[in-house]
Order: sequence, then structure tokens, then C-alpha cells
Amino acid sequence: MFQNYLKLAWRHLVNQKMYSFVKIGGFAIGIAACLLIALFIKDELRYDEDIPYQNRTYRVVAVEKYQGEIIPYTWQQAGVAKVIKEDYPEVEKAGRFLNSELFGAGPNQIRRSDKLQNVYEERFAYMDQDLIDIWGLKMLEGDQEHALDEPNSLVITKSKADKFFPNESAIGKIMIINDDAKKPRKITGVIEDFPKNFHVGFDFLMTMAGVVFYEGEQTNWLATNYQTYIRLKEGTDQHKFESKLSAITKKYYMPQLIASGQKVNAEQIEADKKYQLQPVSQIYLRNGDIRDGLSHGDIRFIWLFGAIAGFILLLACINFVNLSTAKSANRAMEVGLRKTVGSERSGLISQFLTESLLISFVSISLGFVLAYALLPFFNTLSSKSLVFPFTEWWPLPVLILSSLAIGILAGLYPAFYLSGFKPINVLKGQLVKGKKGADLRSTLVVFQFTTSIILIISTFVIYRQVNFILNAKVGYNRNQVLLVHGTNTLGDKVAVFKDEIKKLPQVKNATVSDYLPIKETKRNGNPFWQDGKTKEMASTSGQFWVTDYDYIETLGMKIVQGRNFSKDRKTDEKAVIINQKLAKDLGLKNPVGQYITNQTNNGNKLEIIGVVEDFHFESMKDDIEGLCMSLGSSPSIVSIKIGTSDTKGAIQSISKVWNSLAPNQPIRYTFMDQNFSKMYDDVNRLGQIFSSFAILAIIVASLGLFALSAFMVEQRRKEIGIRKVLGASVQSILGLLTRNFLVLVLISAIIASPIAWYIMQKWLQDYKYRIDITWDIYAFAGILSATIAILTISYQAIKAALIDPAKTLKSQ
Repeated sequence: MFQNYLKLAWRHLVNQKMYSFVKIGGFAIGIAACLLIALFIKDELRYDEDIPYQNRTYRVVAVEKYQGEIIPYTWQQAGVAKVIKEDYPEVEKAGRFLNSELFGAGPNQIRRSDKLQNVYEERFAYMDQDLIDIWGLKMLEGDQEHALDEPNSLVITKSKADKFFPNESAIGKIMIINDDAKKPRKITGVIEDFPKNFHVGFDFLMTMAGVVFYEGEQTNWLATNYQTYIRLKEGTDQHKFESKLSAITKKYYMPQLIASGQKVNAEQIEADKKYQLQPVSQIYLRNGDIRDGLSHGDIRFIWLFGAIAGFILLLACINFVNLSTAKSANRAMEVGLRKTVGSERSGLISQFLTESLLISFVSISLGFVLAYALLPFFNTLSSKSLVFPFTEWWPLPVLILSSLAIGILAGLYPAFYLSGFKPINVLKGQLVKGKKGADLRSTLVVFQFTTSIILIISTFVIYRQVNFILNAKVGYNRNQVLLVHGTNTLGDKVAVFKDEIKKLPQVKNATVSDYLPIKETKRNGNPFWQDGKTKEMASTSGQFWVTDYDYIETLGMKIVQGRNFSKDRKTDEKAVIINQKLAKDLGLKNPVGQYITNQTNNGNKLEIIGVVEDFHFESMKDDIEGLCMSLGSSPSIVSIKIGTSDTKGAIQSISKVWNSLAPNQPIRYTFMDQNFSKMYDDVNRLGQIFSSFAILAIIVASLGLFALSAFMVEQRRKEIGIRKVLGASVQSILGLLTRNFLVLVLISAIIASPIAWYIMQKWLQDYKYRIDITWDIYAFAGILSATIAILTISYQAIKAALIDPAKTLKSQ
């Protein structure tokens, strides 16, 4: 019996080519979208799954209140890990890492000790031995328990070991970082590469043993530079343990604050500061507002993308239901005859469900093929390296089970609807084309276009926000600024390099500083006070940057009060320039000529000689922070303002100067505007994903609308013929056939607009600087949807309007 149902189903598919194409094509697109998003979600949810003992492994988070705002952050004092391990018996292991460029982590030049050629590498970090075990990093060579115990030891990843030491063991080999031969690093371990789905990733792990960045640094409780992780002993309650950690603040932090004269700060911090433990499983997707300087996913978008995939599949199911019920009159005679000759309703339901299952199986098979073909494009779109799971067990069961589930769910209503026709009415030609069926189809069309319009509006808002960010006035000029990295390896020749560069006719100016208003450059947070008021007032938080005389001019910043640094004034070596925000936070109405103090300068007073206009140096998700600039040495990056359109020629001239000073070191450069854009790669990526799925949703909805309009035209063919005989024009017939669909699109736009507004307002709340969602976005989305609907329907409508009425009325 089933074989007979299958033959009938196949025959029906072949005879109704266009409708079969719409059903199968829409389903295949929906399945492909679901598969791609499922692979994306699976990869996101697997972040940090390789960390052992996840139920008792945590990152330490400090929470403080600043200017009424609760600020959680992960940078801890050097001594936190040691104190937690020694003072609390509940702790099994505690370890730290430090990846700040301020202390030589991040990007560096490195070479073998027996080679002269340096290689630029980016992923350096200082690390405690315990952290290797806490993170579950697998040691391929070397001692798993003691690889980082000795001073100057270095653990590298397998890929870097193969790169620097092909066909030989790396263990015991010596590496030189930044040409500093006085501090050789001995390789004591080779680990597996960090998994791609790990919340951090490094290639060079430098030991913390014996490392002191400045005198007293390891016992300084006023500086926070380390990210600290712990593993609790089995059976320890997280929340009870958290409540004990406040003793750290009282025992270690408060005495140093009070001793430094920060009595007001001490009182405020003791009242407000607390420690929390963040489960490692939450770091990547559920990080919230915790400041850690790392890249993150967002669990909200995981659910959102899952919902989008489900909606696209639902749109395809709606096409199936719409077309099946719309074509009911064409199959009514078949149902009537089958019932007359004794077919049971259950048999008819089985037959129609078999058709649905066949369509579902073919669609899902094609969907798998389509997903595989689109995977490279999707990887580019999402910045992933997803692979199709041919070797895993689940694709075949999913193919079978999803075919059954989707086929049955999508086919149930049409099966019961079609099998419910009464033979006597059908055979008498009295089949009533009820209003209920038309209403249902209209409702489903509205749902389809509502979903599509929501995606269209969301895409426009995201792209407009990205455009706003990339074209906003940020307070400096990032165009035509070339950044030469790794210049600290030139040693004393950095100043020579800068001076020679400035002599080039293609160069306007140049500055040496690692502190730049883009991502992945140095930062140095500090507390500031008005001079002499450390005991009277709470500190103001801000950045303390080391620059040179040419910094402000090279980057096109604007001095709004006072003056720039001058080489003619020796006193400027102890002077500072602050931004408007720091002046405001410190309560300085006329800051020029006044003095401030900060933690870095051990309380020495600094004269303010100028105020620079506020500029954005972090993401526009955040408010502009207070900033103080002083003169000093920070020689890892030279920023060069190019003054010619011949950028390629300028780079060649700059490279010649570089090669004359560092013949064994390749020059590495980027452009500031490109680095700025990278700060918003995640937003761009989100916009691209939204636009891609908006297009898919529109395609699926349009396919259904195309087939539905063809059916409508077929149903009204004789009416159209009569109207033409009575003198109706092609335009009036076209309007007649498209009017109802345009009303449905209008209703969809009205429903979609407030939903899209709510979703995008929630998303925009992440940005301190954001656009307003203006009426033109809704109007454009509605007009675009209406245009797509008209173009979709017009082919069938115009085709019907141009048919000779004699052909349509000859049977009358």
C-alpha cells in the first residue's frame, strides 16, 4: 500500500512542476539555513568545553562602584592568586595570566638564538604554572607539572614549535624576544594549540617565576593587571566561598590604600568592593558587562539566530500549507471519486501525508547539499572555520527524523483538510471554496512578510549604526596614518628611524607611542586627584598615556585650552595634557596651570599645560574616559602621517629607511583606519548575517507568493476574460489582481514595525553613542517589501491580463 502511495505522490509532484518546485525549493532553503545556523550555534556553545572540572573552575571578578555605576572587571592585583591559594583551604589551584602590552606581552618580535632573522608573532602572555593545569592544556613535550617553574622558561604551542624547529625537538632551545639577548628564553614545554573555541588563545607562554616588572610589583595592591582563575575543591559551595573573599580587601588592599594617603578611597572601596566567581562556562557567551578586554559571543544572538532559522523553516512550511489548501479544488474530484469507490478517510490522509513526507525528504536532502555548498560563504560571513560533520554520527538520523517530523507537521492540516471533502458535493460540482481557507492563506502570507520585514528593518538599523560609527567624528584623524609595529626592537635607533622618516617628502609627521586610540594597543588605568587632595577626595579614574612631542599634531587632535608639548621648554617633561572628560571629572573649570597627581608618578605633582578635545579611544559602546598624556618612552609603534596619494611609494621609502637600520628584521605595518574598523568587526558581521537571512526569508516568501498568485490567476481566469470583454484595461486588471496582496504587505509592515523597533532598541542600548531609529527606515522596508511583492505577482498578473478572452470563455 505504501508503495502505491509513493507512486501517486511522485506522479503528483511531476505533474505539478511549478508548485513542487516552490514547495521543495522553499523547504530546501529553510533546511540549509537551519543547518548552517545549527553548526554556528553548536560551535559557539562548545566554547571552553575542554576545560576540566568546569563545575568548580572559575575566573575571579572584582566589582566596584564608580560614580554611581557598578563596574565588574577581571584585572586583579598580582597577589590575589597567591593569597587565595594560601589563605583559603577550599582552593585546589589558582593561577594568573597577563597579556598586557604594557609589560611586554601581546605582539613581539622573536627569533631562534642561532638565527638573526626576527619573526613577528602576536600571541604572547605571562602565565603561572597552575593555569596550565586549570585550563587543561595538554603538554606534548616537557613536564606537565613544572614546565613554567623556572625563571626565563617558555612554553610554546605545537604549531610554533613546528614553525621554528621543523623536524627537531624544541625542548631546551633558546629563543630571543625583541632582540634582547640579555634575557634569553629557554623552551621547557610544547603544548597542543589552544582550541579555536577557547575564550583566549596564546602561542608563547612566558613564565611568571622570578618576574618583577618594577620594584615591589608583586606585592603592590594598588595595581591591577592580572586575570586570575581558581579551581575549588570538590564539594565547595561557590556562593559561600565568595562571601569569604571580602577579607582580602580588608587584610591586604586597605592597609596600602590608607598608607598611600587615600583615606576617602579606602572608605569607599571597603564599603563597595566585592569579589565574585564567574564560572568558566559563562565567560564567552554570558560575560555581560564584565570588563576583561577579550572577544566574546553573546547568548542573546545565539537564541536570535536560532529563532531566525526556525522562522525561515516555518515560512517554507507555510508555503506548503498555503499551496496544498489553495490547490484543494484541483484535487477535490480525486478525493470524491476515491471516497465513492470505498476509500476510507484514513487512507486518504495516509496518501497526502506520504506526499508531504516525500517532499520533506527530497527537500531536506537538497537542503543538506545546499548547506554544504554555502558553508565556505557562511564561514567568511561569520569568521568561523566550520566543517560539515560527515564523520559524525548525527547527520543521517537527523535527516531521517527531521524528514518525518517536518513532513508530518507540515502535511497534517492539508491532509485532514483535503480528506474531509464530501463526495456528493464534489461530484455535483458544489464544492464551496470557503472563506476560512482564504483567510488562513492570507494570515500565513501576513506572517511570512512580517518576518521578512522585521529582518529587513533590523538589517537597515545595524548597517546605519555601523555607518554612523565608521563616519563619526572621533576627535582625531585616522586617515593616511601608517603604523609601523615592533619598533622597540630597534633599541636606541627608534629616534633615528623617526627623524629619518620625517625627512621624507611623502611624510607629514611621525610620532612614537604604543598608546593609540585603537584596539590592541597599550592602556594604563590610573587614579587621579587634584594636587594635595588625595586624603580629602575620592580618586577619579582615567588613562595615563606616554606620548611624545609630535603625538597630538600627527593624529590631528585639537587643543581647546592651553598649548601642546614644546621641546623648547624643559619643564614640559613633568607636564601633562588632559582631555575634557578628566578635567570635568576632577572638577577643574580652568585646568591650565593647575596641578594634579596620580598613582603612576607616586604622588608627584604634574602641571596641566593643555586640554585636548575629547576623542574616542575605545569602542563607541562605552563613554569617553578621562585621559592624561605625558612625555616619555613607549617605543613599540611609530605612527606616520602620510601626505601623498602615492601610498605605495611612501611605504617603499619608509621600508628603505627601516631596512637600513634593521636588515634582519622584516618591517610590519598596518593602517590606523583599518585597525579602527576592526573594532567593529562583530557589528559588521552581525549586519551581514542579518542581511543574508533577510534575503533568504524574502526568497522563501516570494516563492510562495509567486505560486499563490499563479493559483489565484488560474481561479479567476474566466472573470478576467469577462472583464476584458467589458472593456477592462490591462492596468485595471493588474491593479485588481495585486490589490489584495498589497493590503497584506501593508498589514505585515504595520505589525512588523513595532516588533522590529523593540528588538533593535534593545540592541542599540549596548552603545553609548547610537543612532535614532527614524521613520524612513520603516518606510523603506515597507516600500521594498511592497515592490518585491508587486514584482513577484506582476508576472502572473500581466500574463493573465494579456490572454485573449476568447480562449478563456470558449467553454461558456
